[in-house]
Amino acid sequence: MNYEILFEPVKIGPVTAPNRFFSVPHANGHSPLMPNGSIKMREMKAEGGWGTVAMQLAEIDPSSDISNLPIEKFWDEQDIKSHARLTERLRQRGALSAIEIGHTGLRSRGMANGFPVLGPSNLATLKPGIPVQCKAMDKADIRALRKSYRDAINRSKQAGYDISYVYAAHDASILWHFLSPAYNRRTDEYGGSFENRLRLFREVLEEAQEEAAGEIAIAVRFAVHELNGPKAITCDGEGRDVVEALAEIPDLWDVNVSGWSRDSGTSRFDPEGFQEEFTSFVKTVTTKPVVGVGRFTSPDAMVSQIRRGVLDLIGGARPSIADPFLPNKIRQGRVEDIRECIGCNICVASDANSLPLRCTQNPTVSEEWRRGWHPEIIPAAKSVKHALVVGSGPAGLEASLTLARAGHKVTVAEGASEFGGRVARECLLPGLSAWGRVRDYRLFQLRQLSNVDLYAESELSADEIGEFDVDHVFVATGSTWESKGRGHTSCEPIRGFEGIVLTPDDVMAGKEIDGQVIIYDDDHYYMGHVLAMKLADEGRSVTLISPLSDIATWTNYTLEQPRVVAELHEAGVALMPNTTALSCSNKTLSIARSDTKQELDSLEFDTLIHVGLREPSLELYQSIPSVVASTLIGDALAPGLIQAAVFSGHKAAMEFETPPDERLHNREAPVLFV
Repeated sequence: MNYEILFEPVKIGPVTAPNRFFSVPHANGHSPLMPNGSIKMREMKAEGGWGTVAMQLAEIDPSSDISNLPIEKFWDEQDIKSHARLTERLRQRGALSAIEIGHTGLRSRGMANGFPVLGPSNLATLKPGIPVQCKAMDKADIRALRKSYRDAINRSKQAGYDISYVYAAHDASILWHFLSPAYNRRTDEYGGSFENRLRLFREVLEEAQEEAAGEIAIAVRFAVHELNGPKAITCDGEGRDVVEALAEIPDLWDVNVSGWSRDSGTSRFDPEGFQEEFTSFVKTVTTKPVVGVGRFTSPDAMVSQIRRGVLDLIGGARPSIADPFLPNKIRQGRVEDIRECIGCNICVASDANSLPLRCTQNPTVSEEWRRGWHPEIIPAAKSVKHALVVGSGPAGLEASLTLARAGHKVTVAEGASEFGGRVARECLLPGLSAWGRVRDYRLFQLRQLSNVDLYAESELSADEIGEFDVDHVFVATGSTWESKGRGHTSCEPIRGFEGIVLTPDDVMAGKEIDGQVIIYDDDHYYMGHVLAMKLADEGRSVTLISPLSDIATWTNYTLEQPRVVAELHEAGVALMPNTTALSCSNKTLSIARSDTKQELDSLEFDTLIHVGLREPSLELYQSIPSVVASTLIGDALAPGLIQAAVFSGHKAAMEFETPPDERLHNREAPVLFV
């Protein structure tokens, strides 16, 4: 009853949302050539109770050329068919459908389609690594752009959408570029004063309403505050001015912060609901409903947003990926069953690599159509078997839960005193506490099931496993960090490392750290710099070395890298990118530039920590008697991301009773026109 307000309908122009749960537009890694996976992913959200489900950014014409990413196309009539299939599926599930139309302007590339990049002024594109400049749009270009928006609104209606967005956020919209004095250097009626810079935005929005003609709702997505970029637009300046000037034109305001890396901040840097301080003013200056995001997973936080007049609709991108059934669980009084987003941005990294989304918490995402996986429904076992799962890390827990939900008898044996494996250790490191949700969700679910036995402090030998009366053994013994110096840039050990260096396992186990610390990070994700922060916070002098040209390279994909570097600088950690370790002896590390191989002055240390490769823990698996059926999963199979371990456990359990030659999945296929 405390959450009834979340299930109230909300009128949005000519349509009515059935509840306040709004799956906002987000990239999902499925290009227009992969419509089946895209449709099924969004249909799953509607099945799970999201009252409004939105398609990602859809380019309105070919001159919006960001084709190196799997962005949706909405150029002409041939694009309507797949969109119409999506809206039909959502309607059958009782949800409204929305599409976000836009032109990426200075974010375009001008390479895939052969059109020049378009912008308000002659500037470089907003991708400094790409040597492309834009064409300053003339009046004919502006007229053509306005027509493209009108045409896209009409296609939205033909496709059956209930809501069509005008996109002006994330520093990735041509409307934003015209609005920003940092990018708009024009001297005509579209430049100079605030009213002139707002002119194109106003024209497009008003014309969108004309084309909608009361048949569909018009929403606007607008970043009211810049947290990175030129910071020309702020919530106490022109960000507020825009909302006040256009307040009653759209049927819905979707408000956030810019750029995308700050809008999609990770749990390491931004708490749940952090955008409120920037967006809370919007409802005070418009009568139209307002939706916003904040990585909301707590229904109490959602209710608070509504009751305090911050938002009318609770926007969710990452939380709707981690748990498509979050609304239904709240409605059914099963709050404890919510699979909470951990804010790691593995989903973002997937899309940034032009891949269908992956999620650490939800291994079924992107597999709804391809493999037929459902996030809540596990097919019943063909015949009930007894499975022994050795190890309770992310792979072991996920495999155990999936097997148990299928109806199998499951016994989990964990050698340590607590369950969780690597997650139990890593969630104690600075900024990673939310990652403990991977363990907590699965352990809670397992403890509710009568067909599961959990045993901690129960290290098993191969002989003991052979004596177990089980049908199958799933070995999830994880991996350990190497101490030989091998890493992602070096296949060979580094002379002098073994027996001298400490590993992340040593640090997390509480091994004593002396004096001047050097961390050699040849892993390039989070472990190296998180350990650096831990030791710096403890008052130690730390130098972080990376053989690559930047620090924590992979965090570029999770949108964290600039904040990681800033955090390290603030903590006083000395950073040495582009530096390769050659050897060490007598507490001295010999180093060289990675690019030129020029040797540099050696560094003295008291403690050297190496973050490199991990060694799968295979001794137990290799010793299990051959008569015992067994499967290797997780980091013991292939060390990698926590997400990969969870996926490995789920996949092994789902395929448990399926012969290898029948483990096929659907493939998106191109259509040949010749």
